[in-house]
Amino acid sequence: MHPSQSFRFSGTEGERRELLETMLDEIGFGMIFAQTPDGPRVAHTPLISTGDGALQFHLSRGNAMAKYLDGMTVLAVINGPDGYVSPRWYADPQQVPTWNYVALELEGRVRRLGSEALTALLEDLSTRHEARIEEGEPWTLDKLPPEKLRAMLAGIVGFELEVQVWRETLKLSQNKPAEERARLADGLESEGSPAIASIMRSLAP
Repeated sequence: MHPSQSFRFSGTEGERRELLETMLDEIGFGMIFAQTPDGPRVAHTPLISTGDGALQFHLSRGNAMAKYLDGMTVLAVINGPDGYVSPRWYADPQQVPTWNYVALELEGRVRRLGSEALTALLEDLSTRHEARIEEGEPWTLDKLPPEKLRAMLAGIVGFELEVQVWRETLKLSQNKPAEERARLADGLESEGSPAIASIMRSLAP
């Protein structure tokens, strides 16, 4: 898959930024890639936007990347919905298989968070995701006994990535006619990929 310019968001810069922030908020999980002295490494972690051009995350203190990240330039990747596109869905049979997908890359420098900022990060994460669960009382950090909370905080490290470059790929068959895109979206939905089909219908021109 090639991150072609034709698969970038075509609206205004304000609309683009709003879309990418929404994607980051809705998915809330991604990968941090870094070139460390031990070689290239990746960590999978919850991500949260600060709303002012940075994102925060935390890693286990035992994660091999944690001791290197402070001051490094890294790449964060958030993968959205995706789906296989069959040549059988085109009007013209002389097509090849492809894959439609949504992905966001964020590149920037990382700094380590202090203990208060780490606690605030964990509170923000739990508040945001607990709000999505309809039944029952939301879980909060203060439900942990103080000694257990201290032990948990001692085992993790918080970081903030100041985003310098935002790169999105919205591969939604924009290079095909509208009637063709509609047929592909129907095919994706029928084969169990309704999320990418919905995005194709709402975002592709």
